[in-house]
Order: sequence, then structure tokens, then C-alpha cells
Amino acid sequence: MQPLNGMLVVDFSRYLPGAFASRELLELGARVVCVEPPGGDPLRNTAPAWDAALRAGKESLELDLKHDPVPALELMREADVVLESFRPGVASRLGVGPEHAPERAVYCSITGFGLGGRHERRAGHDLNYLGWAGVLEDTAPALPPVQIADLAAGGLVAVTKILAALLEREGTGTGAHIVVSMTHGSHRLAAHRLGGEPIPRMLTGGLACYRIYATADERHLTVAALEPVFFRRLAELLGRPKLAEHQFDTDQEALAGELAAIFESRPLGEWLALFEAEDVCVGPVATLSEAAADLV
Repeated sequence: MQPLNGMLVVDFSRYLPGAFASRELLELGARVVCVEPPGGDPLRNTAPAWDAALRAGKESLELDLKHDPVPALELMREADVVLESFRPGVASRLGVGPEHAPERAVYCSITGFGLGGRHERRAGHDLNYLGWAGVLEDTAPALPPVQIADLAAGGLVAVTKILAALLEREGTGTGAHIVVSMTHGSHRLAAHRLGGEPIPRMLTGGLACYRIYATADERHLTVAALEPVFFRRLAELLGRPKLAEHQFDTDQEALAGELAAIFESRPLGEWLALFEAEDVCVGPVATLSEAAADLV
């Protein structure tokens, strides 16, 4: 689908969140022009391969906005969408704030903490936002494997709101100023748990049937056999059908210990072969290269 064909996105953002968002808009057919500082986005130096992947297919314009914002303003006049990720107020001081965009443009500010709160001016990155949001409570000090605040609560939420604003514009003819808070967005990803859980930390290590287990060759299996029918079949295939009776026991560590000992007895490939044609919700912890080959 190319529903954004003919639309122009002007991206003033830095680092991951905005780059990911504008990449998604590009894939939907938009033309994306990245307005970058002299030398390019800082991501180009810190993670050049990431930068190349996220900016493929986009156009780039290097500008020192402090000294010459005019070319950027000319782009903005034609823009359907404007993206920025400066701290609140900075875009306006640089002359590319929402007040400088045409009325029909959808202007999206991706921020760490939103506007008006006590953290509005606080510096941060993905890990900080997740910490403030309460998302890391169950798993700290382990680091999340992807940048959840940047990519999901930031980039994808921005895309969702931008698309909604563009749809609304079809009827009204006017755009909108959208403010995305990566911290608030991250909190929303877990806030449904505030009312309590059937088992504490149910999907973050509390259940033995929803964990990652090591195999004999130092690889790992993902086990997510939450429904009793799946866990019952898994127990049968493991040759331990009575384990199914203990799926939701109070002592989950006893069950986890038994499962760990079983999975450590054979290499990953053998387990995958055993489970290939079975509905047991078990899979590998694939490497990125394995996943890229498998998901073609």
C-alpha cells in the first residue's frame, strides 16, 4: 500500500524515534526529507549501520538552523507532515516550530516527557524513559533488547497519531500539532497491570510456562504455553505428562526447575524438530541473522 503517495514529510528529528517514524511513513509512500545539522544526524557517528538502515530512501538536507532556517521554512510550506524531537521550545527558537508550519500541516513533536509536567525539560534517552515509566520494574537490572520507548512509544505512536490527523484533515482541511511523550507512551504499554495480575509478574518471569530456557548447546528456547491445552501437549511431548497438573501451582520455581533440567538435556535443533508440527507455543531464540533469513 502507498496511501501517502504524493505527501511530503519534513523530518527535523535526531536519533531513533523520529527516524523510525519517518521510515514507516516512507514505506507508506511519503516523500521524506531529513533536515540534518552540519555533519548529519548524530546517529551517523554513534551507530552508522542503524543510521543507514533508517534513512535509506530518504532525502537529506544539511542546514545550520541557527544561522539559516530559510531553506527549511521553504520545505515546511509544502509539507504535509513535520516531525521534530527537540526538547520543548527548541524548534520554535530555531524558527521551525509548529507556529511556522502551514495550517494544513500535521506537526508532530516527539518528546521525552510531554508538555507541562515537572519533567518537561529533563534530558533523557530510551532507558531513562522506560525507568520513569515503571516498565523496567520486573526485569531490572537487565536491559531491554530493543528501544521500546524510542521505537514503540515514540516512533510507532507518532505514526499512529499522524495518520489519524491526516485522516481528520481530509474532512476539515486543517492539520494539527501532535505531542508524543515517550515516557507516558511507555507507561501505557504496562498500565493495564496496575489493577493486579492473576499471578505476580505473570509474563515477566512469574510463570514457568512462559519463560526462556537454555538447551544443551547453550542456545535457548522460548516457551509460551499459557493455555492449558498447549502446556498439556508440551508435557506429553517431554515425556512428563503429569507436569501439566502443576502449570499454575503457587510454587512456580519447582516447575521451572524441572522444565529447565529437561530442556538442558538436548540441543536446540532437536527440540525444534520435536515441536515442529505441534501446537505447543515453543520456538527458538534466533539470532538476528537467522531471523532475517527465516522471515524472508
